[in-house]
Amino acid sequence: MKKVESVIRPESFPVLREKLDEVEVNGLTVSEVAGYGKQKGLEGVFRGTRYEIKLYPKVKVEMIVDEDQVDQIVNLIKETCITGETGDGKIFIYPVENVIRIRTGEEGKEAII
Repeated sequence: MKKVESVIRPESFPVLREKLDEVEVNGLTVSEVAGYGKQKGLEGVFRGTRYEIKLYPKVKVEMIVDEDQVDQIVNLIKETCITGETGDGKIFIYPVENVIRIRTGEEGKEAII
């Protein structure tokens, strides 16, 4: 099992969620987060007052999947979330040692189905 975690633009999430449903991802966790990468922030003016935005709103999408699904899901995220601009996001892949469903005690693959 692998954990696929992506940090993406909020406007990309609705389409990504639909496409993940189509490939039968059995569950995901979504968090609203903020951060920055290469863009390093932005300066703006509001009613004559200068302000600096150092953190951009993002959405973190996490899912535990079988190893044979990883490439398909990574490609789906890349195709869905690309704009070609700085700030499109990142994808992280981690090994998962075990998963335990608290309610039933099921472990491993059975716990994510």
